[in-house]
Amino acid sequence: MGTSTADTDTDADAAGLPRAYLWWLAGTRVSAVGDAALAAALGWAGAGYGGSAAGLVLAAVTVPRTVLLLLGGAVVDRHGPRRVALLADAAMVVVVLALALALAVVDRTAGGGRWTLIGFALLIGTVDAFQLPASGALPRLLVAPARLSRALALRQAGGQVAVLLGAPVGALLAGGLGLAGVAVADAVTFLAVLAVTLRLRVRVRVRVRVRVGKGERGESGRSGGGLVAGLADGLRVVRRDRTLRVALPVAAVAAAGVLPVVGLLGPLLVRAHAWGTGTAGLSAGGQALGVLGASLAAARYGVLRRVGRGIVLGLGVAALGTVALALAPAPVWAGAAAVLVGAGSSVFACHLGPLVLSGAPATHLGRVQALLTLVQSAALTAANPVWGALAGAVGVRVSLLGCAALTGAVAVAVVAADALRQPMGLPVVQS
Repeated sequence: MGTSTADTDTDADAAGLPRAYLWWLAGTRVSAVGDAALAAALGWAGAGYGGSAAGLVLAAVTVPRTVLLLLGGAVVDRHGPRRVALLADAAMVVVVLALALALAVVDRTAGGGRWTLIGFALLIGTVDAFQLPASGALPRLLVAPARLSRALALRQAGGQVAVLLGAPVGALLAGGLGLAGVAVADAVTFLAVLAVTLRLRVRVRVRVRVRVGKGERGESGRSGGGLVAGLADGLRVVRRDRTLRVALPVAAVAAAGVLPVVGLLGPLLVRAHAWGTGTAGLSAGGQALGVLGASLAAARYGVLRRVGRGIVLGLGVAALGTVALALAPAPVWAGAAAVLVGAGSSVFACHLGPLVLSGAPATHLGRVQALLTLVQSAALTAANPVWGALAGAVGVRVSLLGCAALTGAVAVAVVAADALRQPMGLPVVQS
């Protein structure tokens, strides 16, 4: 494929992670709290106009993000993750401050507030399509290959903390300052990550010749065939690479089997048993605890060198937790089962994520990250209605056991996949 070098901050913490990465990670996690708070406040504000408006606001974020994600990955590879991340962060500052200003002047009684929310949700989703692959590719350029798994595990733990804090922070700010105040607070968090990213000094030198349509990618890593040819080239790289060709479908099917368990089927199980709304929170909290604990353990102690074993272990634990959740006789057992589901999904992600990121060619980091996000989102979107309909037809317990069977089947497939058996780590070759 090609060889690359990444010049990173040599100062490192006890775990060997560069200080540049830790500062960037801190900034992005603070920004993630702001994003989660704004998302919660947007949903609450949209609900004030009715269920249809609330659904449109949420769809207005996800639709452009999904449609433009591959284009965002191609732009990242053409112009570099750091540059695109800077532009995306700056764009988000403008968008959320404009949202705050618009909310201050819009006439709610005329119904304009609904369309204001939808319009700005479209803008946020559009910027996300470029920001996600850029931020997903940056760790590869900031951290040595041997430390990449710990770096991504720490990022996952920070993301889980952001999710846990985002909703209550959003509710608190929205209650005191309104949606405009939440937007201003989110802008401040983006200014913080913008300042940190500006201080990053990442230089990647790539020597590679990859044909792209009629053009050819040279040392700069830029495509001579345009963005459309670049998109097709990204798909070809995944199809031809032995590891990526297996890893992305595994990620998709695992997302369909694991992600709906607590988010969709957990509340349905609570209702079926008439356990009360508090139990739904117990299950969600248990899952978050499992994700956070496993992520922190991976960040501190590292992951299994044999990636396939780690992936199988994570899927096996998640499947076991799903079965336990289906058979849980009481709320406390449901919460404990959710911890297993969260821990298993985290172990899976802590092994698969570094494998995909380290296995992607340096010229295709953005596109591979975009494809990974896209296949997981598409699988979850397709699976949720199926599992929900099955729960309504034959019971939520059967639906949960179906999720466990699917997750277990993926684990068995990984055992048979030679492509996922190699040791973790990507050698850095000086050029």
